[in-house]
Formats: sequence, C-alpha cells, structure tokens
Amino acid sequence: MSYYIINGELTDQISVEDRALNYGDGVFETLVIKDGQAQHWDEHMDRLERGCRQLRISVPDKELLAEELQQLLAQQASIRSEKRVVKIIISRGVGKRGYKPPQETKVTRILGVFPFPNYPQQYFEEGVKITVCRTPLSCNPVLAGIKHLNRLEQVMAQDEWGDSNIVDGIMLNSDQQVIECTMSNLFWVTNNQLFTPDLSNCGVEGVTRTNILQLAKELQIHVIIGYFGMKEILKADEIFITNSVFGILPVSVVDDQQKQPGPITRKLMNELT
Repeated sequence: MSYYIINGELTDQISVEDRALNYGDGVFETLVIKDGQAQHWDEHMDRLERGCRQLRISVPDKELLAEELQQLLAQQASIRSEKRVVKIIISRGVGKRGYKPPQETKVTRILGVFPFPNYPQQYFEEGVKITVCRTPLSCNPVLAGIKHLNRLEQVMAQDEWGDSNIVDGIMLNSDQQVIECTMSNLFWVTNNQLFTPDLSNCGVEGVTRTNILQLAKELQIHVIIGYFGMKEILKADEIFITNSVFGILPVSVVDDQQKQPGPITRKLMNELT
C-alpha cells in the first residue's frame, strides 16, 4: 500500500493548478528506506537543493522534509523492518495558466512511500537483460544532471519494449552518443578501466553513480568519463547499471549480445554501501 503526505497533510490530493501537473515544473528524488532510515539522505537532499536552484525554485527546508518523512513512515510502523521506496517531489507550486513562473509561489512538497520492488537474486548473480532504445535524449545543459519532472523521453523509451525480461534500456542523444538508461546510469569495463558517459549536456547524475565514482577512486580503478557510441559499449568486457533502489545490477545481455558479470563489477557490488 502507498501513502502520501502533501505539504504536511496526509492526502493524495493536489490542486489542478499546480505547475508540476501542468508543466512538469519541479524536481524529484527517489531513495530507499532500510530499517526505518533513509539511505544516503544527505546526498539526495544535496541534489534536490541543486535541482531547485537550477530551476530557480525556492529550496525546501530539509529538516521539514525529514520530519514529514518520519510522519509518513509512522503510518507504516508495523512494517518498519522492511525496505521501502520513497519519492520526494518538489513543485514550484500553484500558478495561473501560462509558462511564465509567478513572481511569488509557495512550493508544493509531495512525499510518497511505496513497496520495495522485487528484484530476483538471479539479477544480481547472473545479470540482467537490457536493450537499446530508439527514443533520443534531448541535449540541454541547463537541465543536465538534475532529476526534473519532465520524463516523457523515458516514458516513450520504456514503451518501446514488451519483453518483461528486459530490465532497462540504453538511451542515446541525437548524435548517437550513449548517455544513460531510462532509470539508471550506465558503466562498463574495458581493459580493467571503468567508463561512464559524460552528463554535461543531458542525463541524470545519479547518487549511486557519484558514490561509485568515489569508490572507484578509493579502489584505484581508473575511470574515464566521456562521449561514446554503442560500439564501445558492445565491445566492453563488463557492463553494469546503477540507481539508488537496486544499487548495481550486472548486465548479461544487450539486445542479442551476451555479456558476463566480471571481477570489477563484483568488487564494486561488494564494496558499495
């Protein structure tokens, strides 16, 4: 069962004039609750604040968000030990018709708690199947990195496949450069070097992605961030995807090409907290 709290009130009702509904005017974060605690809370709040500032939306008080999250979790006190997923949405707030933001708005805070997805252990041991999407990602440095509410490209990309065995899809920009997957960041290993796309022009700088880059530095794994095509990914020795919910998933199939989870992927999986 899902629960919501909006501006401190336990409800799932929102104004039809809210700019999140009309224009996707806001940002969001998705994180995991484990043993009653929000995982990587500070990192998610830092990115949420960065996203609000990038969109020139008033930054919500993170102590208030923490209080509202605890109020929300109290509704599920009977399953405190279970993992759950929290989504935090910050909208610019209610406004009249028209794109131009009102000079004065009161942000809308939306928090929702959801059941944790059931990822089979086989995914982590043997790897997952991913595909390559036809829907391109638009390049816009102003929106790059943050988790803004405009996700139509990801919606269209995920609508491309009907195979329930496909876990995610690789998305490229209009120049056929690999950027990310629809709901995760992408890494690969070639000749013991770790690669991941440059996200300066589009894509989401995932919290787990950032943690893996730091972890790789600590483990003295050489990292190369740049612009690459599918040719480089398909010839990689190892491929894995990351997000804040499942952490790291090794990739065993890209469309019809077989891959094997490798030692660097396993090492990062073991070390990631």
